[in-house]
Amino acid sequence: MNPDFFASNRKKLVDEMHSGALVVITGHGEMQRLHDEAHRFEQEANFWYLCGIEEPDWWLVIDGSQGTEWLVAPSLSDTQRVFDGGLSEAGAKTISGIKTVIDRDEALRRLRQLTKHHSIAYTVGQPQQVREYATFQLNTSQSELRKTLERIFQKVNDCSKTLRRLRAIKTTDEIQQIERAVDLTIKSYDTVRALLSDAKHEYELEAQFGYDFRMAGSKGFAYRPIIASGKNACTLHYTNNNSQMRSGQLVLFDIGARLNGYAADISRTYAKGKPTKRQQEVHAAVEQALYEVIALIKPGVGFDEYHAKTDMIMQRVVEGLRLKGDFREYFPHAIGHGLGLDVHDSLDEHFEMKPGMVMTVEPGIYIPAEGIGVRIEDNILVTPNGTKNLSRKLSTKLV
Repeated sequence: MNPDFFASNRKKLVDEMHSGALVVITGHGEMQRLHDEAHRFEQEANFWYLCGIEEPDWWLVIDGSQGTEWLVAPSLSDTQRVFDGGLSEAGAKTISGIKTVIDRDEALRRLRQLTKHHSIAYTVGQPQQVREYATFQLNTSQSELRKTLERIFQKVNDCSKTLRRLRAIKTTDEIQQIERAVDLTIKSYDTVRALLSDAKHEYELEAQFGYDFRMAGSKGFAYRPIIASGKNACTLHYTNNNSQMRSGQLVLFDIGARLNGYAADISRTYAKGKPTKRQQEVHAAVEQALYEVIALIKPGVGFDEYHAKTDMIMQRVVEGLRLKGDFREYFPHAIGHGLGLDVHDSLDEHFEMKPGMVMTVEPGIYIPAEGIGVRIEDNILVTPNGTKNLSRKLSTKLV
């Protein structure tokens, strides 16, 4: 992205905040993978949105009262620089369009001075919904920065809500990047589908997607890929991808490339061999639901209304398939989510659909007793006149 993109995002944030706000946010830190090795680094999306830096432990400070902004470089030892490298000051300035880069000690000194003008500092906290249900260890950079700010300022507030609202409406440049990620994902889907009949294990197909993405210059998968054959598809986030595939099974794919920071998120369900009548029936019902839900999307539609109508559609699907019980037993996830820098980009701060939103539509039916799981997911751009299906070129057909 051009540095003007990040500068524009910073301006939009300042304009949305109250006059003269002080914003201090951090990128992610590295996370341990093995005894002395880190996981592949992934930047925190809000931080990237504002400055484009993809290295760990950098800070961004925006002082709206003075119209100033600085990047704060992490403290790296000589050994770290030799083994891991690091982003130079010149490189950081070029990427972000920010002219001032300082070290941590200088940043803390300046922040203490700013207490003369600011009693409140705004930062980005750990996502509330993740803190509530996550079983994994959260990246600690955001909580550690907040503790630092709380020792300096009288009050520390979270500006995540404002950033979520801004990020929900994509610019032309962002939409182009999402389209590129979608197109790359579609291209690989077409390759993999041709290999399905001869492939023996789920991981063979995962490897092909990964190869295609990296060979195209992508960072790889936007999220852990799902290639779930047979009953594995009834585990919504099945990511082992180790099972042997057998003729007569359905194989559910949930795959997306990440390209230039932006994600695709596409699901298809294909038959390996000749599908049974029941498999065809379930797939056809989900496919029809996909089209009906997409037809609901247009500017001005309230999300409460949208979710109520999609629930009615999925209830009808369950009844048509002669399944007993509440429809949520067979469709336990949301009909979709926002899409962008995060695979699950938030739309929660908007009450209705607006042009520039990109969202997924992903109806699914999962019947563990029958070993059938079907999900079909497209990536939809809300336009001034309706929608554009960014993944429309990829067939939804079972065979």
